[in-house]
Amino acid sequence: MTPLAGARPVHPTWPSVASAPHRALVVGVVGGRGGAGASTLAAAVARHLARRTATVLVDLDRASAGIDVLIGLEAADGVRWPDLADARGEVSGADVLALLPRWGACAVLSADRSRPGAPEPAVVADVLHALTTEAGALVLDLDRAAVVAGESLVGACDAVLVVAPRDLRTVAGVLAMRPHLGPPNVATWLVVRGPAPGGLGATELSAAVDLPVLVTLTTDRGVVAALERGGVPDSGRMARSAARVVAALQRTLP
Repeated sequence: MTPLAGARPVHPTWPSVASAPHRALVVGVVGGRGGAGASTLAAAVARHLARRTATVLVDLDRASAGIDVLIGLEAADGVRWPDLADARGEVSGADVLALLPRWGACAVLSADRSRPGAPEPAVVADVLHALTTEAGALVLDLDRAAVVAGESLVGACDAVLVVAPRDLRTVAGVLAMRPHLGPPNVATWLVVRGPAPGGLGATELSAAVDLPVLVTLTTDRGVVAALERGGVPDSGRMARSAARVVAALQRTLP
């Protein structure tokens, strides 16, 4: 890990876009409530983007057992967040990218179930900034509690997707995050999922939390079984949903 240890001071915040000659598209994904399926959608979107550009799926859920488990990559060689504890200051994005495990064409920076604990914020900032200079896209699986506390990287994203099942728990959960969502420079949308147990419509949900709807998706009942069998499916409804989300982002982002 020697090439990753920086000799310069730690950046207090993620450096500005203007400071880098190239910067990846950064998409954050967060659940409106627990069990919304945000990690699954983040993984599917990252894999779809990886067909077009170098993409990194980044696990930022502080309570996660590792997004590598979700996608069936837990046994793959490669570095996880604990291995990057000394990656501060001037970090080589090319070195980090080369050391990450691969999920098909998509690189994955995951937590580690055998070494739990959140990485230091300065490490996260420096590593992700370095990756934005090497990759074409980063998809961040954001921690909902961190968003509520105002401690997440939503402000570093180009777009934030809030995965929103159509129920009152989601309304309450999104409202708890709402003060830290949707800063003027970050496009924030709902990805609404059905069905609605109580009949809550996408338009009503949008109005209740004051966020626009990017797409409305139907629930893929086969995903849960597929996840238990070895990861996020690369075909079927989930893959089509990811394609719809990416297409909507392309139409909507400047």
